[in-house]
Amino acid sequence: MKTDDLRAFDAVVRHGSISEAARALNLTQPAITRRIQSLEEALGAQLLDRSTKPPHPSVLGLRVHEQTKAALREIDVLSQLVASDGEPTGALRLGLTHSMGSTGLIEVLAGMQQLFPEVRMQISTDWSAQLLEKVQQGKLDAATVFLPGKVQAPEGLAGERLGATDVVLVAAKGQFAQAGARLRTYAEAGWVLNPEGCGFRAALQRKLADQGLRLRLNMETYGSELQLGLVAAGLGVGFVSRPAFLASRWREQLELLSPRDFSFAVDVWLLSPGFHGNMARAVAHFGAGIARGFAQPAARKPRRTS
Repeated sequence: MKTDDLRAFDAVVRHGSISEAARALNLTQPAITRRIQSLEEALGAQLLDRSTKPPHPSVLGLRVHEQTKAALREIDVLSQLVASDGEPTGALRLGLTHSMGSTGLIEVLAGMQQLFPEVRMQISTDWSAQLLEKVQQGKLDAATVFLPGKVQAPEGLAGERLGATDVVLVAAKGQFAQAGARLRTYAEAGWVLNPEGCGFRAALQRKLADQGLRLRLNMETYGSELQLGLVAAGLGVGFVSRPAFLASRWREQLELLSPRDFSFAVDVWLLSPGFHGNMARAVAHFGAGIARGFAQPAARKPRRTS
């Protein structure tokens, strides 16, 4: 059974004659007739009463037409689903790292809701490694993650580098006499960090170990904004992406630290299985919004004071 045959039969019933159906589909009358005959052969039933002029659908033909309309609607939906220029509809599963914070995220998602009202966004947060795995398993349609510099998208996934950012040490304003001291000075005050599994925390812990220092953890909690609030209250030193610091409500109560013997930067990537069908524009809009959040802050470096 061919889709073209279904469309020819649907056109004959809707337009009332083979000639009008041919005109509507920009085909010849013999072509329409052949398609109707092909459909009748596939179903083993006569759909048109040819004793009338013009032929009209038989009683069975009318019942078949009801199902034909439903089938064509589903076929059109399916075609729209895989068409990259189609209107985005349905569920869109997006992933964000815990450490990405709310960098322009609310504005991005609100804008997407207005542009694509038929899309139901499902947002998941996790560590970059876990999000990558979920994309590979088909559990997410796309995810924005942090990857070390010069690392490319994993094989089998489509990747777009959205930007880069440095990850900065932050303390309550006035807590340290020198913002450019060595890492050891800040480490002695203790840290407010993400729980284990965070790539930022792991990188910091490796650097501390290289210097023979242990990780003195004052408090651990998810979410850059909560961490920065605790840091502003003097409960320890934070380690967050620069955009998270710049966007924080606590910014005026915080101070960037720039240890002479430590720096850390990451790239921001949009990872996906590669083909989004009618969700292509929505995924692209999401990636562009995240990229804007990291475009400017990543270029600015902390100012050292002596």
